[in-house]
Amino acid sequence: MSIDGVAAADGRTGGTRRSRAVRAVLAAGARRRLVVEKEILGLAELVGPGDVCLDVGAEFGLYTHVLADLVGPSGAVHAFEPQRAAHRALQLGVRAAGLSWVALHRVALGAAPGTAHLSVPRRRGLPVHGRAYLTAGARDDGPNREFSRHRLEAVPVETVDAIVADLGLPRVRLVKADVEGAEGALLDGAAATLAHHRPHLLLEIEDRHTRKYGVRAAELFDRLTDRGYRACTWSAGWRPVAGIVDTERNYLFSP
Repeated sequence: MSIDGVAAADGRTGGTRRSRAVRAVLAAGARRRLVVEKEILGLAELVGPGDVCLDVGAEFGLYTHVLADLVGPSGAVHAFEPQRAAHRALQLGVRAAGLSWVALHRVALGAAPGTAHLSVPRRRGLPVHGRAYLTAGARDDGPNREFSRHRLEAVPVETVDAIVADLGLPRVRLVKADVEGAEGALLDGAAATLAHHRPHLLLEIEDRHTRKYGVRAAELFDRLTDRGYRACTWSAGWRPVAGIVDTERNYLFSP
């Protein structure tokens, strides 16, 4: 099942008319590869009404909106976006869509609680929100060397485990994360959640980003498959893969 034909997934959606309309627009964009990542077409196979999901590195909320429609008011989506401007845009979009079951958190998630700096690159004077990364633990700018300017933004940091415990979440069904190479730190702070909740993990893993933290993408892949997760990529369905694929950047890890 996929929303590559939104009607095919409507039987599983718990959303409202407005949230379904937003999801239909995003699905159309994903089919045409227009800004929206193709993997949102496979979310209906992973979550349904009443589920709880975490969207880490939500940016403007493309995944947030799709997940919100799938889980509906009986579920919950917790979206984490620490960048000031991106968080504000996310907030406006969620309010406009009437997604009262979406909770927004202006916090980064990592290996330990504290405060850190986001490096937000700029191009032609404008921030490139999708390439911002936490400088804590980074050896260099990695592929962000292509940007001549950047600004540092201080942000609070929490762990997935602390958030799940503080919110009293009974079960987390899916964690989507796009953290520009800091996936290792995110997993370090999610050990209890992975052990007890066994959520699906939809992670962007690219060697060019992970290497700035001294981690190879293949090491992260093996770390999860060694814990009993099966890896897939999306191609008109979730297809198993045995390792990092040069043509893909998003990987689904399912228990």
